[in-house]
Amino acid sequence: MKLYRTALSATLLSLCVIPTFAQSGTNSPYSQYGLGQLSEQTSGFNRGMNGLGLGFREHNQVNYINPASYSSMDSLTFIFDAGMSGQITNFSENGTKVNANNADFEYAVAGFRAFKHVGVSFGLIPFTNIGYNYSVTDYLDGDRSTTYTNTYSGSGGIHQVYFGAGWEFLKGLSIGANVSYIWGDLNRSVVNSYSDSWVNTLSKYYTATVNSYKLDFGLQYSVNLNKNNSLTLGLTYGLGHKLNSDPECLIISTNSSTSVADTTSFRVDNGLEIPMSFGAGFMWNYKNKLKLGSDFTLQKWGGVKYPVYNVVNDVPSYELVDNYYKDRYKVTVGGEFCNNEMSRDFIDRVRFRAGVSYSTPYYKVNGQDGPKEISVSAGFGIPIINSYNNRSILNVSGQWVHSSADGLLTENTFRINIGITFNERWFMKWKVD
Repeated sequence: MKLYRTALSATLLSLCVIPTFAQSGTNSPYSQYGLGQLSEQTSGFNRGMNGLGLGFREHNQVNYINPASYSSMDSLTFIFDAGMSGQITNFSENGTKVNANNADFEYAVAGFRAFKHVGVSFGLIPFTNIGYNYSVTDYLDGDRSTTYTNTYSGSGGIHQVYFGAGWEFLKGLSIGANVSYIWGDLNRSVVNSYSDSWVNTLSKYYTATVNSYKLDFGLQYSVNLNKNNSLTLGLTYGLGHKLNSDPECLIISTNSSTSVADTTSFRVDNGLEIPMSFGAGFMWNYKNKLKLGSDFTLQKWGGVKYPVYNVVNDVPSYELVDNYYKDRYKVTVGGEFCNNEMSRDFIDRVRFRAGVSYSTPYYKVNGQDGPKEISVSAGFGIPIINSYNNRSILNVSGQWVHSSADGLLTENTFRINIGITFNERWFMKWKVD
């Protein structure tokens, strides 16, 4: 009966998560570039360490950033993990500061041991987010009596549902893979208006629909260095490919005097793409109390083209261009301390986590590199103890993210992440006297 209730709850929650993912989790104007703002794609326990996890093998958590880790899950449990976040972001530029708030349901994932040395996982996670709305007002060139206003807005993003498996085929050596379906709508617009009605207006609408796949592979190798120390190395690879999406650009020129609109549309066949990605990391484990590690990831965006609208010699075009993206890398260092996860003492079972990261942008803004990002996080894994379950965990963390580039908007975000990992005993064999 307990198994039935857990499965039913997981199904209902997953159905609730799908429409929630349609809401944007960002207010950043930088999400107007490329495919949007890249999501963290980590669960609650990773976020306490600022996303660290390529070398982590957790028996009671779903670590989907490296599918090889699924082989480490307990044989008697079903794990269901769901999380949300709330954030406050301060935007500053040329002495002007503005604050914005967001709350977002982040992910819902599950995992269990399917066979000996084989674990599986499935879930819903975000891939990119688009969400912004701002305007710029200035005087028309050569006419200090007339002002123009450009209003920039965007919404949507790409979402991901995955199924993965991990297999420890040799002692200490595991491989795994996530097979994902990704989908979503990307909507952006630039609407032009003037204070005087005699000036014609120009509006641009950019749209794209994505329905494609994503493949990610992982490997982990664990070795005992001595009685108290062990080391796990992790590697990941993500396949790059076209997304079978035909982005469109709609240009509407309106005569303000007659309200007659002239519309021109452009389309680029199969114009969106995701790059190859690589990751490497390690985790050093001391007595199963102290776990320290580092991750390095590289996304090869520099070889990917992107559709751009341009006008040369009064001839408009919307076509794929080089040099829009750039390779993105990220370095993360962090760790976790738990005095004794099997202790009856509550404090001994609490997990203390922290991490720091540095990452480069994957796009350019008006020909220059976008904002670099520095982030720091700290958090707790709090055991949930009651009369029928002492294996579940409440993961709470706080994160500060600073994004900046010379001459561009600066963002400072403080984010609270909350995730609950339900860990139910399944597959037990009961003896009856």
